[in-house]
Amino acid sequence: MSEIPVIVKTEGQVTVISINRPHVRNAVDRDTSTALHDAFVAFEADKNQCVAVLSGEGGTFCAGADLKAISEPGQARANRVERHGPGPMGPTRLILSKPTICAIEGFCVAGGLELAAWCDLRVAANNATFGVFCRRFGVPLIDGGTVRLPRLIGGSRALDMILTGRPVGAMEALAMGLVNRISEPGKALEVAMDLARTLLEFPQYCMRSDRQSLYEQWDLEFAAAMANEINLGISVLQSGETVAGAKHFVGGAGRHGIFGR
Repeated sequence: MSEIPVIVKTEGQVTVISINRPHVRNAVDRDTSTALHDAFVAFEADKNQCVAVLSGEGGTFCAGADLKAISEPGQARANRVERHGPGPMGPTRLILSKPTICAIEGFCVAGGLELAAWCDLRVAANNATFGVFCRRFGVPLIDGGTVRLPRLIGGSRALDMILTGRPVGAMEALAMGLVNRISEPGKALEVAMDLARTLLEFPQYCMRSDRQSLYEQWDLEFAAAMANEINLGISVLQSGETVAGAKHFVGGAGRHGIFGR
């Protein structure tokens, strides 16, 4: 039976996408990257799905690109490195309209770190390990690592990771802002799913609009970013979602930290 490199499941309005190559610590080859890309494209197109969770099977998130595939003659299984189209790790050039959460167990290194940085939020087991381990083998970060990592944790910390390739533990990753939530070992997916269900409780148009404004402001001058924010906000206000939410609040919802659509 051929390997199924990526497993996709849905739980309510949450899509769980799991890398399924535990025998190589979920290293990603060409077929796996294609399957990951296609899974997130399908998630984005499905109006019934609101949050995606990316994880790895077998106690490891992702060890990066499959170096064995890269070393093979002809490189038929090697990750694609074209300037256009899907990224080497798969979905990392996609711009989604809906949030993604990464559930991290074990190693999250090299291209795996780039996958995690592409997600909006990251939940890690307290014994997880992060790092630019590809530094050791002459494999560059070419899937957003040198761009997203400093935007997440700042230039100084990103340079420390990128230049030295040193391992970074989960608690240090939490302190530097690379990780958003910590779980017990084996519980990262469970905590990520709880976080996903929390996001489901909020008015979706408003949440997605604020998320869009945050990402788009990186490419804009301050005044343009402020104008973009108000334009997106007005669209939400005109949608009727805000009025409905206000009525929901008046009716007693949202108080004492209790939410619900």
